[in-house]
Amino acid sequence: MGTVESEGIFTTLLNATLIIGGYPILWREIIGNLFGLASAVGGMKRVVWAWPVGIVGNVLLFTVFLGGLFHTPQDLDLYGQAGRQVMFLIVSLYGWYQWSRARTAGMREPDNTDPSRSIVSEPAADSAAVQPSWASTKERLGMLAFAVIGTVVFALIFDALGSWGPWADAWIFTGSILATFGMARGWTEFWLIWIGVDIVGVPLLLAAGYYPSAALYVVYGAFVLWGFFVWLRVQRTKATGAAGAGSS
Repeated sequence: MGTVESEGIFTTLLNATLIIGGYPILWREIIGNLFGLASAVGGMKRVVWAWPVGIVGNVLLFTVFLGGLFHTPQDLDLYGQAGRQVMFLIVSLYGWYQWSRARTAGMREPDNTDPSRSIVSEPAADSAAVQPSWASTKERLGMLAFAVIGTVVFALIFDALGSWGPWADAWIFTGSILATFGMARGWTEFWLIWIGVDIVGVPLLLAAGYYPSAALYVVYGAFVLWGFFVWLRVQRTKATGAAGAGSS
């Protein structure tokens, strides 16, 4: 009896909706996106809770974008969006491990650092941060080839699976892989790829009825644009410093 009641409560929570303008929106879509936004803010502040918070958001949004399987109000399957959540979850597990290990390793921190921080503001002398740089011509051509081939291949796969809007969904998934890889390599272009993902993602999500997710894409777009100029400024400062050192 207790098991049946627990399943009933779980199902009720899973399917809970908020009515806005006569349209039902799943609470788990709203909460999942809020967790994603909190994770992004935590990542900017380099605190360890950013990773597990992001994982919770990924799990919730995975169920949202497989609407046909989990019976969302949209009743649509967006396999690219769902696949993104799986990719982000894997990356988050790795990032959580890396940041926790960095803290355990006793990297140097300023005296006023909040003890809840998981990654230090001032790395040890033997630790090098990623330095922003442009990708080489060969690397750019490789990214372009992957973008085209990946979008076509994933679009055909998503279409065969019955994904809604397979071509847009395929670019979002492919672009997310490229942007994540570019970030790991320290290529400034990865910010521009994210902008390309957002440009396609916002109208796709609006058309599919995923309004909270579309709104978060707009917020992420602002973050991405700001991040691009921050990295560009760091890159130019580094180049100017190197030129000055060479002339002296």
